[in-house]
Amino acid sequence: MSEEYVTSLAPGHKNFLVDLFGDGVAFDPEVLRVYASDASLKVGTVLAMVRPVSVAQVCEFMRWAEAENIVVHPRGRGTSLSGGCVPTVPGIVVSTLGMDRILDISAEDFVAVIEPGVNTARLQAECEKLGLFYPPDPASGKATSVGGNVATCAGGLRAVKYGVTRDYVIGVEAVLPGGKLLKFGGRSHKDVIGLDMGRLFVGSEGTLGIITKLVLKLIPRPEASASVLVGYPSLDAALASMSKVFAAGILPCAVEFMNETVLEILSRTGDAPWPDTVKSLLLFQVDGSRDTVPLENARLSRQLNDALWRMEGVGKEEEDAIWACRRRVSAASYVLGPDRIGGDMAVPRGSILKAVRRFEEIAASNGKRLIAFGHAGDGNIHANLHYDASDPDDARRTEKTHHELDTAVLEFGGSLSGEHGAGFLKDVGRQLGKEEHALMRDVRRIFDPKGILNPGKGY
Repeated sequence: MSEEYVTSLAPGHKNFLVDLFGDGVAFDPEVLRVYASDASLKVGTVLAMVRPVSVAQVCEFMRWAEAENIVVHPRGRGTSLSGGCVPTVPGIVVSTLGMDRILDISAEDFVAVIEPGVNTARLQAECEKLGLFYPPDPASGKATSVGGNVATCAGGLRAVKYGVTRDYVIGVEAVLPGGKLLKFGGRSHKDVIGLDMGRLFVGSEGTLGIITKLVLKLIPRPEASASVLVGYPSLDAALASMSKVFAAGILPCAVEFMNETVLEILSRTGDAPWPDTVKSLLLFQVDGSRDTVPLENARLSRQLNDALWRMEGVGKEEEDAIWACRRRVSAASYVLGPDRIGGDMAVPRGSILKAVRRFEEIAASNGKRLIAFGHAGDGNIHANLHYDASDPDDARRTEKTHHELDTAVLEFGGSLSGEHGAGFLKDVGRQLGKEEHALMRDVRRIFDPKGILNPGKGY
């Protein structure tokens, strides 16, 4: 199919786009440079950027794009770390940021109806004003769009208790190549009629259609929360302590771990309130009612009696101070190199320690150091490698390490991605069975027969 794509725009193409989008189209190379990349820092070729503000515009554009065999790359806020927004084939980037309205937040139906460009943190803030809660919380939530979260089925810190984006999408409106507008699901929290076609769009990485509206399930906002940061002499001791928490029947809303290398970089780049004997950290948060949170916090503390050090906080101000160290990890890690390859693999929860130690061994065998942290409650490991891209040998060793880590993940029965998606940087064929992979591609062709949507991405 790739040889049939139109890879440059004729004057007639440009005229069509200007007539349809007016000021919402760009051809200037300086502007397009922004849309050629994302947080992965990989770069592709953009023929034009369009920013629709209505469903009618999206329908007409998708009718035209399919007829002209022009590749379409849907884009939210460009925060993908797996190259999900980077054009693999020259094409037109469709920015959803012109469709960023919150259409409804209902305290009666417990739903939010939004357009895809709505910022995740903004939606959460508006829900909280009404005593409602939208739990999915990717670490980059202040920067991401909900549409982008849906495209990758983003997770986040609270996934261990509340689940991921998939668990909150109950309605999807999307435009397919050819301009057909489809609607799946709706405001009802329970609906078992037919196949759950809307769910296919969650994690589809922009390969099935352009989402124009989302209906999201909401729940009551927790009244209170409490957090505790605890330090241990090793990651081994930390994860053993975590196991006691779950064995006691306690379900925190967040459980984060940080390996020995993380503590080193945090100490090198800022204040470290823990003593030198602490080499690994666990960070817990519990939430619920004002009556139950103190009880849950006390139960949690009893299971953490083997910690060398602890720091506790109740309520937003105190908890923000505790969580600041976790939020510093990504920025602090650049002391180990100006460039990064980040992993977001997931393994069975009981395999976290073995997996991290195996990853560290692989990194060391290639002369690298592994920064390992992440969501211990659901086995999601952020395995980051820093290097200097201007040093060919360092770049080669880092790339080699990255591929060997992926191999190790599969040996543990894990997944190459827990929340960032595959983009074009992950070889999903290594994880998916041949028949399963073929079936996914068959489904993709039903929605997009000509293959114009985000080719080379996802599956």
